[in-house]
Amino acid sequence: MKEPNFKKFPTELFSYPFSNHSEEAKQALETQFCQYINDTCNKPRKSEPHVKVGLCSVGYKGGFIDKHHPVIICPNRFKVDSVFSSIQKEYLSNWENIKWVSEVGIGVGGNVDYVAIKTNEVTGSVEDFLCVEFQAAGTTGSPWPAVLEFKEDRNFKSHSYNYGINWANEFMKTMMQQVYKKGKIIKHWNRKIVFVIQDVALAYLHAAVDTSDLRPANDDDEIHFMTYSMHWKDGKWDLSFNEKVSTNLEGINKILGGANKDNYLTDTDFIKNIVAKGKTNGIL
Repeated sequence: MKEPNFKKFPTELFSYPFSNHSEEAKQALETQFCQYINDTCNKPRKSEPHVKVGLCSVGYKGGFIDKHHPVIICPNRFKVDSVFSSIQKEYLSNWENIKWVSEVGIGVGGNVDYVAIKTNEVTGSVEDFLCVEFQAAGTTGSPWPAVLEFKEDRNFKSHSYNYGINWANEFMKTMMQQVYKKGKIIKHWNRKIVFVIQDVALAYLHAAVDTSDLRPANDDDEIHFMTYSMHWKDGKWDLSFNEKVSTNLEGINKILGGANKDNYLTDTDFIKNIVAKGKTNGIL
């Protein structure tokens, strides 16, 4: 089956592509079931908690994305074997007796989504660990009208719905604050933390902020990012490992500081903006 054509509308609902019209996909839609957590979708509508949103990814194009991509908006979408196995391959290849523990408290840093642990074969005690966080994008506006249409006849009435991707909120405000806060703790422990994101999220960071200290993954760095691409395979979108980069707390400080200074507005251009605004408002 070829990859379906899609525009600005939901691309995966209740863990199935919008183009999947099987009985399994229909059942998941009716029961609000998510394959990735093997349970009812845990993303409720704020106004109707019993109603689940069910959106895994949405089509989006714009800015630094030159064509429509399925952009992941639910972190549960990363809970697939290919993600866990690639983390083990890239970071834990010399470990044995690996187990995964979810939602582990890290003290003042909150919780960690997952921790890979290396256990002693005889005693079962924890000998080493690796912290892992999943970060998805979020939307502005609402794709909910599209979901309602799809629930009605498993189709969309439009090629474009009134939503955007809130890159800045999710990957600068939310994720980077977590990166810095948890990164300080991880550095104190002399360990590593890996943040799992989609490739388009890293593309956003490169376009929007100073990522000059992000480098090919360095074992001396405490903060790592693994990116994944959505590829169409066997009738669905699969996540495949794309690249890994790393930095230290100083690198995160640069990212939190915003754009590279080479992209700063000059004071002369700023004065032009003042004059233009002043004339518009009748002040100048």
